[in-house]
This record gives sequence, C-alpha cells and structure tokens, in this order.
Amino acid sequence: MKSVIKKERKMLDVSVVMPCRNEEAAVAGCIKSAKQFIEDNDLKGEIIVVDNASADASARIAKAEGARVIRVYKPGYGRTLRAGIRASRGRIIIMGDCDTTYDFKEAIRLYRPMNEDKYDMMIGDRFKGGIKRGAMPMSHKIGVRLLSLIGRIRFKTDIRDFHCGLRGLTGEAAARLKFKTTGMEFASEMIGVAVKKELRIGQTPVTLSKVRVKRKSKLHAVRDGLRHLRYIVNYR
Repeated sequence: MKSVIKKERKMLDVSVVMPCRNEEAAVAGCIKSAKQFIEDNDLKGEIIVVDNASADASARIAKAEGARVIRVYKPGYGRTLRAGIRASRGRIIIMGDCDTTYDFKEAIRLYRPMNEDKYDMMIGDRFKGGIKRGAMPMSHKIGVRLLSLIGRIRFKTDIRDFHCGLRGLTGEAAARLKFKTTGMEFASEMIGVAVKKELRIGQTPVTLSKVRVKRKSKLHAVRDGLRHLRYIVNYR
C-alpha cells in the first residue's frame, strides 16, 4: 500500500482540500477558483471537498463541479481536514476554507516555496496580506492576534497568523505528522506538531475577503478561542 501511495503522490502535483459543511451557495465558486489555480500554473491536481455532514446540496454540487467528495459524518473542523489530508494524492496539499473568503489563485504563493523544497509547511498571513472591510469582526482580529502571540511564545516560532484558513504542507510532511484534534484547534495543532518535528515552516501574505454569498457562519468566537487556548497551553 505504501508504494501505491507514493506512486500516486508522484502522479499529482497538488491536492486542494476544502472542508465543507452546508456551503451550497459557496462551494461551486470555490471549486472554480481552485481549478483556475491548477490550470493557470499547469499543474496536475485534484480538488477534494470533505463534506462534514451537510444537510444541504453541498456534496451534490461539488460532484457536479468535478471535485472528489469525501464524507465525514461526525462534526469537527479538525476531523474534516484530517480526512482530506489522508485522502490526498498530491505531492503538495493546499487547504482552504470553502466559504469564498479566500481566492485559491493565491495558493501559488504557498505551493511554489514547497515545490522548490524551501519549506515543508506554509501558513497564510492575513494581517500582512490584507483583511478587506467587513471580512473579520474587530473581536476576531483581537482574538487571533492574541492567540497567535501566545502560540508564538509557547511553540517558539515566528508564525504571525495561527488561524489562517489558507495553508499547505507537503505529502511527505503529512506522512510524518500525527494529528489528534477534531475541532477548530486543529489550526494550532498543525503548527505545534510541525515545530516539534522541526519542520521548515514558511508564511506568505494572503487576502481575506468578505463572504460573497449568503451563509451561516460556523465560527463560535468564545468557544473556539478557548479550544485554541487550551490546546496551546496544554500542548506537550
């Protein structure tokens, strides 16, 4: 089985993984954006939509747009992304939220340094790249900056934006990392585990845009913030 996985990874340059829960209004546009990234850069790639128990037409729309759909029935951002990473066949894995806040054409900024073997993992930086008006409430900006500061101190790293939804890692790095979390704290775990394994982590500016479709936000600022804080403080 290992030899098959390695062969498949060599066949595909990139896997774009999108966690998806009730995003029927957004998923088609996000897939088209990811396809544009792949086509513009002459890559061999796949788009994986990990449907997390959606009650709407997200999975059907994703299939119709040509994405490979994987279903995860227990809720959880981390659980969903972990399933997508396991299913990926690309040498490089790009992860991005399926809610129109990110332009997947910017994923080349993450892909290129990993493809050139400069880094094993890349994290987007929304604060350097730009947060458009209305894209993030002030309370979230403060919370993300504070948690990122605590994370930098705790993990002894220089990552500025611990919770950016556009990030990536190589297939080889994914095989080395053992993830355990199931919720939003997965974003912090990715960095903590990578630092512990002494992986090369880079960061690049990316733009956060206001959601362009009508949808219900999945974020719970206080609960999710506490989950991140608990993970960072208790990490061993």
